[in-house]
Amino acid sequence: MRTVIQRVQHCSVTINGAVKSEIGQGLLVLLGIEDRDSQQDIEWLTKKIASLRIFDDENGVMNCSVKDIGGEIMVVSQFTLHASTKKGNRPSYIYASKPDIAIPIYQTFCDEMSIQLDKTVQTGEFGADMKIELLNDGPVTIFIDSQNKE
Repeated sequence: MRTVIQRVQHCSVTINGAVKSEIGQGLLVLLGIEDRDSQQDIEWLTKKIASLRIFDDENGVMNCSVKDIGGEIMVVSQFTLHASTKKGNRPSYIYASKPDIAIPIYQTFCDEMSIQLDKTVQTGEFGADMKIELLNDGPVTIFIDSQNKE
């Protein structure tokens, strides 16, 4: 499971010209799923994301988590995080899970992320052509792969 996490001042997802979801200050989590991802990956990653101390405290030091500041989270599926670019110029996505495997994992991830945050997370729509608008705060952008826990 791969994620790109962006600290945002606000973020929205638009599908077919209509805003599906939006958040204020918090995190945009782009999530790539592969077949070997498990419940353990979900639990480890959601705890890690909810506890990342990447928001400023009263002294301007990144020492607070999204939970500490009462922030929000948006989770958007993104199979392109598993792009392989080793050969040629056209990326291969053979490691990205197909929808029948990825959708239940995505839904479970979102449910677990809501539990960790103690509020409902906002989402994109799996497989949809989404337009994501965000204001990256910092900028702070972090990559985490659950297969590289150590």
